[in-house]
Amino acid sequence: MSISELWSTRTVTEGECTTRGSVEPIQINRVMRAIDRVLRCHHVDEPARVRLTGAPCSGGPMLAQANVVFRNRPVRVQVPGPSGFIATFLADRLDRGFARLNSDAVPRYWPDPARPPLAAPSDEEPIVRRKHCALLIGTPADAVRVMDAMDYDAYLFTDAETGEDAVVYWAGPLGVRMARQQQRQLPEVLSGLSLTMNPLPTPRLTEAEAAARLCRYGLPFLFCTDPSGGRGRLLYRRYDGALTIVLPATGGEPA
Repeated sequence: MSISELWSTRTVTEGECTTRGSVEPIQINRVMRAIDRVLRCHHVDEPARVRLTGAPCSGGPMLAQANVVFRNRPVRVQVPGPSGFIATFLADRLDRGFARLNSDAVPRYWPDPARPPLAAPSDEEPIVRRKHCALLIGTPADAVRVMDAMDYDAYLFTDAETGEDAVVYWAGPLGVRMARQQQRQLPEVLSGLSLTMNPLPTPRLTEAEAAARLCRYGLPFLFCTDPSGGRGRLLYRRYDGALTIVLPATGGEPA
């Protein structure tokens, strides 16, 4: 493992910052001060946990993520950008996230100019992480609220109406789209949510088949059903090009 692959954590007055790659101390200070200003503006007392991933060489692009508790709920934002502007980009994204949580009248921007989808055909990449999660059991509106608060592009959950695993994700023409494992009609209860349904059948794919399809067709993520267990799973691209798969947690696995 090279030095650029190691994480380093630093605690400062404004919170905790974990870095990897080329990240200068001055960049850490700028990011933490910018995030602290947003937290104070929204009267958030909890300190932020920030993660900065730098390029191998100084001055390259960065990936920034901030995690904080806002009104007793976890909030996360993530954005890429040039190292000289990453503090502004991250603080602005967190500020807009808080504003949406404060008012249902503030819409989310879609398409998202600050974070275009990681969608391009590529050679097959490995699945480097498996995330076993206790899935939310709820309505599509519940799932969209979590997806927005956590700044995800797609979110795997269990649809309370049908009992099927499903995903919601940002897509046109209304901004949100949903896919279930089997049923493709609109949910009976939308709770004011505007969405469209993915009209295509959800494929049954092994992990290897899912990874091959995602890379071959340049997809940012892929929702599929496990042929052996029958549960839904969500495969998505990371910024480093590798893949992560989200799986429903079972009794013998950590959530």
